[in-house]
Amino acid sequence: MIVEDDPLLSIVEEKLVTKLGYEVVGKAKSGEEVLSIIADINPSILLMDVQLSGDLDGIETAKRLRSDHIDIPVIFLSGDDSPMVLKQAKDIEYIDFLLKPVTKSDLSNSLSKAENKINSESQYAA
Repeated sequence: MIVEDDPLLSIVEEKLVTKLGYEVVGKAKSGEEVLSIIADINPSILLMDVQLSGDLDGIETAKRLRSDHIDIPVIFLSGDDSPMVLKQAKDIEYIDFLLKPVTKSDLSNSLSKAENKINSESQYAA
């Protein structure tokens, strides 16, 4: 699932994800929208912009998901890698923090890490 409030970046990110062989099962523009639709979409990985429109940024949205026991691997995307933003994200377990513009190679590595996390957790759940 892609969470991005910039329509152009959302399209670019979707094309990268699909070129890498993944399916985009849903898109959202705000943290509030993610929280309202995530149960219906049930994505296995979240590509989450840090700066979102609305009251919830990507980091706060991920915190709320965790507090609701929704433990989906999160890959943060941001145009800002300042120490303050990185410190806020540090409180949340996430797969990667990628700086925009995201390259196909960076995204491929991050999605592979997320898949590995999902696969290792499903082995222990069986």
